[in-house]
Amino acid sequence: MITRARLELRAFISETLEKRGDLKPFADDESLFLSGRLDSLTMMNFVMFLEKTYGVDFDTIYFEVAVVDTVEAILALIQPR
Repeated sequence: MITRARLELRAFISETLEKRGDLKPFADDESLFLSGRLDSLTMMNFVMFLEKTYGVDFDTIYFEVAVVDTVEAILALIQPR
């Protein structure tokens, strides 16, 4: 399902990958960090984007890379509970 959040996430990820010189497409279930396409430096920008845009409070959740490694994982994280 294509939602506004999915489109925003994909746009942010695409821009981030492009800045790193990575122009290859990515799937919503494809690893971004564990695969090495994104690194720990981009992780901080990514976390700040999720906090600002979706109100994710990483101080209140158990954080591991898998929580933000794919578009699908991120969507599960930001969906209202």
